[in-house]
Amino acid sequence: MLRDKNLVCVGDFERYGESILPKNALDYYRSGAGDEFTLALNRDAFRRLRIRPRIMRDVSCRDQSTTVLGTKVAMPIGIAPTAMQRMAHPDGECGNARAVGAMGGVFILSTLSTSSIEEVGAAAPNTVKWFQLYIYNDRDVTRKLVKRAEQTNFRALVLTVDAPVFGIRIADIRNKFTLPPHLSLANFEGIKATGVKSESDSGINEYVKKLFDQSVTWDDVRWLKSITQLPLILKGILTADDAAIAAGLGVAAILVSNHGARQVDFTPASIEVLPEIVKAVNGQCEVYLDGGIRQGTDVFKALALGAKMVFMGRPALWGLACGGEDGVKSILSIIKNELDSVMGLTGCATLEDIKKEMVVHESHYSHL
Repeated sequence: MLRDKNLVCVGDFERYGESILPKNALDYYRSGAGDEFTLALNRDAFRRLRIRPRIMRDVSCRDQSTTVLGTKVAMPIGIAPTAMQRMAHPDGECGNARAVGAMGGVFILSTLSTSSIEEVGAAAPNTVKWFQLYIYNDRDVTRKLVKRAEQTNFRALVLTVDAPVFGIRIADIRNKFTLPPHLSLANFEGIKATGVKSESDSGINEYVKKLFDQSVTWDDVRWLKSITQLPLILKGILTADDAAIAAGLGVAAILVSNHGARQVDFTPASIEVLPEIVKAVNGQCEVYLDGGIRQGTDVFKALALGAKMVFMGRPALWGLACGGEDGVKSILSIIKNELDSVMGLTGCATLEDIKKEMVVHESHYSHL
């Protein structure tokens, strides 16, 4: 079916996915906060970076493998946590995780998933899986989620630190976003309300206001580290100051992210702040990036500027919408092949060959 649709780049999948998804789900997936300035900036900032190829180098054998948190992966590309994936396709998180495993990347499961920790663990036992979580008012809820992730062989925890409340997403308010009644937040069966319904606003915002702890501080990072042996990644840091604090607390990694531009409009693009965060942590922890990745050149630019790995959210949702598990495999194959091409054409046989000086801002050439 995917071949019949002639879907050959992420943009093709996005356009086709937008044509077939129900409006409630589509607007939830694609929208950003406020006027969506940062949503556009996440892509535009990549376009302002120029690649400076090196030539006459042996690139006959190219290798994209790398090591993250001590685990070797086949490519520096993974799937970011996105909520309620079965709105896109019945395969949902399980199909997404299987696809990532088949391609040799990393899959991050959202707390607000429509397939449970255990379902995803059983569906994709060989996939490298990390679990994203929030800190709830009821600390026991968070503690139990952590233990379930540990017991299901998830290899790291990804704490989202930029969401004491959820941003104002106008499309969800207009739609009074509600999770379809045949779906539920699968990780909370028997623990908390599992439906997401709107009384007057966006259902997901109402859910968050009721259950998320708005008083979370750096002390809670220490608490989370104290209750688990899993490596801890902080997702949502956008300043060097906060990155330095996180590194000082001994976190395993920072995922540079503006939450898909869904929290505060007019924040910088993730790629814009990546260099200062890499500099601030000074090798004390690994650094990853999400936000705006749409093609192999984007991956190359992020790696050159210091990211160990990149993660994509929406592209995987378009893949799911267009073809379930096979659609996500296609998305990942496209990005992986594009990265392979740009590596070959810039003189990079391995990821270690991708150097900082190979990517510059467009202003580098402003004197011309």
